[in-house]
Amino acid sequence: MDATSRRTVLKGALGAAAILPVARPGAAWGANGDLDAIRRAVKDGHEASLTRLRDWIALPTIAAEGRNVPEGAAYMAGLARDAGFQQVEIVPTDGSPGVFATMDNGAKKTLALYFMYDVKQYDPAEWSSPPLEGRLVDRAGLGKVLVARGAVNQKGPEAILLQALHAFKAAKRKLPVNLVLVCEGEEEIGSPHFAQIVRRPDITAALKKSIGAVIPSAWQAPTDGAVVVNLGAKGIIECELIASGEKWGRGPAKDLHSSNKAIVDSPAWHLVEALQTLVTPDGNLPAIDGWFEKVRPLSAREKALIADSAAKSTAEGAMKAMGVKHFIDDLSWPQVLERGASTPTVNIEGMIAGYTGPGGKTILPSRAVAKLDMRLVPNQTFDDCVAKLKAHLAKRGYGDIEVKVTGGYDPTETDENASLIKAELAAYARAGVTTSVYPRLSGSWPGYVFTSAPVSLPAGQFGFGHGNGAHAPDEYLLIESTNPKVLGMDDSAMGFVDFFYQVAATG
Repeated sequence: MDATSRRTVLKGALGAAAILPVARPGAAWGANGDLDAIRRAVKDGHEASLTRLRDWIALPTIAAEGRNVPEGAAYMAGLARDAGFQQVEIVPTDGSPGVFATMDNGAKKTLALYFMYDVKQYDPAEWSSPPLEGRLVDRAGLGKVLVARGAVNQKGPEAILLQALHAFKAAKRKLPVNLVLVCEGEEEIGSPHFAQIVRRPDITAALKKSIGAVIPSAWQAPTDGAVVVNLGAKGIIECELIASGEKWGRGPAKDLHSSNKAIVDSPAWHLVEALQTLVTPDGNLPAIDGWFEKVRPLSAREKALIADSAAKSTAEGAMKAMGVKHFIDDLSWPQVLERGASTPTVNIEGMIAGYTGPGGKTILPSRAVAKLDMRLVPNQTFDDCVAKLKAHLAKRGYGDIEVKVTGGYDPTETDENASLIKAELAAYARAGVTTSVYPRLSGSWPGYVFTSAPVSLPAGQFGFGHGNGAHAPDEYLLIESTNPKVLGMDDSAMGFVDFFYQVAATG
């Protein structure tokens, strides 16, 4: 489908039954004038939607720093009320509060939505513009983008979904589905208390009425606009390994002059030695005792899906997006995608010991910390892997090293035949977007709370548009697209509108 046809689908030709058989609800919708009214409302509300996103970005909730925690929850609750949710509640947890909201539209089907309102830390000195300003800049090959912390992870895509809800509200039209919204402010520290929200009995009951849960995304490829539909995601453990002279019983109890290294043990080297035991010599595979004993190999169907994904994408495009020149062992592109879906990881996020300011400072540090994340694949579990990590260290004489777990959860999986996945694929097909289905996201999100008991629902990501730079400086979201294959903010909002109708129509 060419660019003109793609935009026609989203801007008015929803009745074109030849495009996709499930377009029948769209045809009825277009026939009674709802489509034109909602499309006008999206266009008329563009500036208000952009302002809403910028205002939200200006209030960063950073769980790791305890920054704007109650304020973020209150702001999220206000956004939900403004978008038309009739029942909105701030839900306390043992950590940061969350938000629970429902929108009853008298529909036969219900869709669950997952929002996170927290963002990663940032250093303004590393950015080309202030990270909370939301500056619009021109980006070659894409168009006008908004540069800000949270632009693509995750406030931008969520704001686009809110833009769609505001358009229904302004056009005085009811959504074809009911909505259940659950939000948290601790995703960026591993969602340690999100299960307390979702597993509250009344919230679980509300979620179980839905066909599945989605987190909004903006993952169109910047070249051809293609989208990967993930059937799951890896789990994660976020933790710190802390070595200290005090707990080790060797090394200094407080920092010493480095001349004493000739006669005093170093907690920093002790930590480095422990870290080396966690991985193979090249650092590319976990070597923790028993780490692979429960790992489930890829099925024949998963390998077939990966082969299809490899045929629809290129290694060169992926390397350019990541800013790398090589993949591990210079693997072929299909091997890279298989490894991304099937291989657990042990990653050092950062290390802190002694003096890290300008110049040198000749000390022997009394304490050293390594921040780690570990990605888990199906049949691995958070609890089992944490226990294995501690046992591994203790067995090798590093039992004194404190393992401080800060967050994490199990992997998540969804059947490719689930109604939620069918609705996603139908919406992308109507927009003329090339899709591939991939076994699991190599990253993580707390979808396990939806896919596991007691909720036991399909879950995944959905959205149009493009952004990049999550967790990095100059994170951005595409607002006005000059690439006909990639949707800008308004067209992406219309994509969510169509998705709601696809959910209502899909059996």
